[in-house]
Amino acid sequence: MVSITLAVPAELKTDMDKFPDINWSAVAREAIKQKIILLKKFREFTESSTLNEEEALRLGREVNKALAKKYTRERS
Repeated sequence: MVSITLAVPAELKTDMDKFPDINWSAVAREAIKQKIILLKKFREFTESSTLNEEEALRLGREVNKALAKKYTRERS
């Protein structure tokens, strides 16, 4: 296994030190692994897409508006 060095803000390190029984290396490995899985899925999805950036942004805005409307109705 290869080693990497990870820099974290002092406040985060202080919080991590409050949980000495946690294997933070394993937590970081799992987080990186999950991010890679997500990025690979995203790449697969976008490689077969015929949308250009402008169309994707427009579609995203429409989805956001529709979701906001839905959740506003549900809360009423």
